[in-house]
Amino acid sequence: MRQPDRIVRLKTVLARTGLSRSTIYRKIAEGTFPAQLKISTNGTGWHESDINRWIADPVSWRPKTRVR
Repeated sequence: MRQPDRIVRLKTVLARTGLSRSTIYRKIAEGTFPAQLKISTNGTGWHESDINRWIADPVSWRPKTRVR
């Protein structure tokens, strides 16, 4: 059975990527980093699989279309 894709918060993304907060948001605006998801009124997070794909190959990373 496949495990569900976890949602990770900014603190985890910062630790895993080694990027600064401002660099992450700049890269999101450029389209070279996974965009965050709105998970509550004041909260956002990222799909862990998107962060793992970016870490594996940050230079050629491109957004993947999701099937809902």
